[in-house]
Amino acid sequence: MSEDNLAFRKELVSLLPRLRRFALALAGRTDLAEDLLHSALERALRNWSGFQADRRLDSWMFKIMQNSWVDMRRAEARSPTQPFEDLDFEGEDGRQTIEQRDEMRAARAAFANLAEEHRTVLALVVFEGLTYVEVSEALSIPLGTVMSRLSRARSAMAALMQRATFAKVKKQN
Repeated sequence: MSEDNLAFRKELVSLLPRLRRFALALAGRTDLAEDLLHSALERALRNWSGFQADRRLDSWMFKIMQNSWVDMRRAEARSPTQPFEDLDFEGEDGRQTIEQRDEMRAARAAFANLAEEHRTVLALVVFEGLTYVEVSEALSIPLGTVMSRLSRARSAMAALMQRATFAKVKKQN
């Protein structure tokens, strides 16, 4: 194995937590996210010689993952994404924990109901902390499109969360 290939593999391994998080953001379910991650890693390892050293590996991998996700969706005609698994929250009393879980369920459902292009941009900016320019490069879309999609995603999330809150209050009364 060449020194370049070894360095590439080491950097790829260091990206695994971020890649898992992005796969889960795209797929919404752990089983699909793992399939997506494996597919993207396989493509990257098979085509590592096509990686340009002057480019960021994370951007290259996010693009591969997005393309793999599109391919998986086309090939398997999957149904819309499902919410993430429940997370545990610590609180002083049961009410606080229940409220936090309700809020997380609403946020996960709102995120899952976003259009795929909005979900992708939001995940890269919010979860991965990429700049708008980095997202533009990773997804091969204009900077204005990144900003537009992000704005629409945030607006849609706010509207969906507001509806969930209103429905909860209405149900309680």
